[in-house]
Amino acid sequence: MAYPRISKLNTPELFQGRLRELRLELPFESSLEHGQDSPLGQAIQLDKNKRIGNRFCVLPMEGWDGTNAGEPTDLTRRRWRNFGISGAKLIWGGEAVAVRHDGRANPNQLMLNQSTIASIESLRTDLVSAHRERFHTVDDLLVGLQLTHSGRFARPHDKKKLEPRTVYAHPILDQRFSVDARSAILTDDDLKQLIDDFVNAAGLAWKAGFEFVDIKHCHGYLGHELLSGHDRNGEFGGTFENRTKFLCEIVSGIQSNVPGLRIGVRVSVFDFCPFEPGPDARGTPTPVKDYKYGWGSDETGRRIDLDEPNKFLSLLNSLGVKLVCTTAGSPYYNPHIQRPAIFPPSDGYLPPEDPLVGVARQIKVTSQLKAEHPELVFVGSGYSYLQEWLPHVGQAAIRSHKVDAIGLGRMVLSYPDLPADVLEGKELMRKRICRTFSDCTSAPRQGLVSGCYPLDGFYKKRSEFAQLAELKKQLKAKS
Repeated sequence: MAYPRISKLNTPELFQGRLRELRLELPFESSLEHGQDSPLGQAIQLDKNKRIGNRFCVLPMEGWDGTNAGEPTDLTRRRWRNFGISGAKLIWGGEAVAVRHDGRANPNQLMLNQSTIASIESLRTDLVSAHRERFHTVDDLLVGLQLTHSGRFARPHDKKKLEPRTVYAHPILDQRFSVDARSAILTDDDLKQLIDDFVNAAGLAWKAGFEFVDIKHCHGYLGHELLSGHDRNGEFGGTFENRTKFLCEIVSGIQSNVPGLRIGVRVSVFDFCPFEPGPDARGTPTPVKDYKYGWGSDETGRRIDLDEPNKFLSLLNSLGVKLVCTTAGSPYYNPHIQRPAIFPPSDGYLPPEDPLVGVARQIKVTSQLKAEHPELVFVGSGYSYLQEWLPHVGQAAIRSHKVDAIGLGRMVLSYPDLPADVLEGKELMRKRICRTFSDCTSAPRQGLVSGCYPLDGFYKKRSEFAQLAELKKQLKAKS
């Protein structure tokens, strides 16, 4: 069945009527407020020394337009300047930055080391300068850097060739991505070296002027996979304490070596079993019995179980980590729960549910976790699919204390200054609103630079625009 597009639900009554049809409880307010006293304009007092100026956050995305050495290009700089003019006062990493070469998700992903620190610092200064120029103050701006190792989804040398580093043998994913578990699995000594790499990268981020680092634990990458290593042997598998040891030792190392640096964690708070295209091209769960590779899910691989995610958040609080960004699943094996969209990426499947269901699922789970851990500052994800109703849902979610900040990912590629327009009381520019065409994913999947090709005039003028159109045409013909 076809799902109604959000752009057609163009009145509050139509939108809320669709929610009732789907039996979804989604926070919503018909009228928007603006200014510093509005729910979205209120500041967050993170700690005694830092105040975050509003409730919008730019989420980290994966760049495919750096140099082979891991430095930014002009395309990267343009994106970061757009982050600066967005109006969001929390920048959660800008984009994922690898802590070493074998952890890069693609050969053009940024990488932080002694050779690249100056250029990555310049990204931050470009962002801050752009923000100061438009908004006149940066005292209430908090800019962090997401540190990552891509694990089983690493492609450090060739955009189309996986060179996976895994933490356990996964029968479905190993087969799907042709992984030789014998050579791919990292030993305990390998993980101890990687802990040092994260700590060293955090020190470089501090020198580059970033105020916090995110230790990435989401989307099927290495940190996230460790959380579900129930049958891994050794120091980093089996018990909850062992599966979180990697994070604990990174946090301890950062706090010892860079005591002034704040720490955040972006975590997939639930996961489902891998999905695959069914006979009608819609996503269907891979047949599995007694699924034991989930995190935040039960043995079916299709139902949420928040017992361990709650323990994880309690652990973060005990470690002094106050910043948490919630997300779900993985773009590689169940993208519909991670990034709800009406149009799938080129290597994906048609949505098996109305994407509004996926949005509501993430918002509900984040609200449940926030209620259990009010001392933590929660940034929510999954809002971009809401399109023109994003601020209406976001405002209601903030007012009802379901979340502390509204995270924006792909929306910032097409409409970077949406937060500023909302807070200034301006009417949204409909032609710039992300419609989840997924070209920002399809292009990199086909080896092209990342960007919003349908809505950003800058990318429409580039040669890759025609290349992507032809590639999509070819893929459609094959299907």
